[in-house]
Amino acid sequence: MASIEAVVFDIGNVLIHWDPEGFYDRRIGRARREALYAAVDLDAMNLRSDRGEDLAELVAEAAAAHPDFADEIRCWHDNWLDMAQPDIPRSAVLLRALRRRGVPVFALTNFGVPTLAMADVAYPVLTEFDRRFVSGELRMLKPEPEIYAHVEQETGVAPERLLFTDDKPENIEAAAARGWQTHLFDTPEGFAARLVAEGLLGAEDAA
Repeated sequence: MASIEAVVFDIGNVLIHWDPEGFYDRRIGRARREALYAAVDLDAMNLRSDRGEDLAELVAEAAAAHPDFADEIRCWHDNWLDMAQPDIPRSAVLLRALRRRGVPVFALTNFGVPTLAMADVAYPVLTEFDRRFVSGELRMLKPEPEIYAHVEQETGVAPERLLFTDDKPENIEAAAARGWQTHLFDTPEGFAARLVAEGLLGAEDAA
């Protein structure tokens, strides 16, 4: 297997938690949240935002289409940061340790542009990548092959020399299909062990 030259991080559920369902459960209760999700395809709305559409306009459109849930839908915009928390500190430790070792570190994330700007303020570690590939800027999404090809072209790193971690199997599978080395993210401890096993970090760096 080729040696790894660069590490590519997803952001949501790798460096910060993304849990809108948990937010709604706390705010309106599980039963109301389940009714909301049954009536409104919030995930599809969010993907449109991740592809670069304006979140405020999308939320207003959905609220108008579903007046019985208008207040809850508006939370997706007005309380967005409450859904994207807390951070995952050990993942930040790994990112910074890789950079100290001189390993290039990139982000490949499905994220809207204005919401990422909010997250950057709340979680400054998100600004510490050598380069970020953001779906909302590129107008393409994981797991579409075009976004992985874009990373390869822009970084100049051969696919087999990239190590990519993401919490979604479909995103990992799409990268692996292009020859990337991959790690399905479950816990930062598991990813730390992988980085040590690959010789990218020492055990003391990953602690």
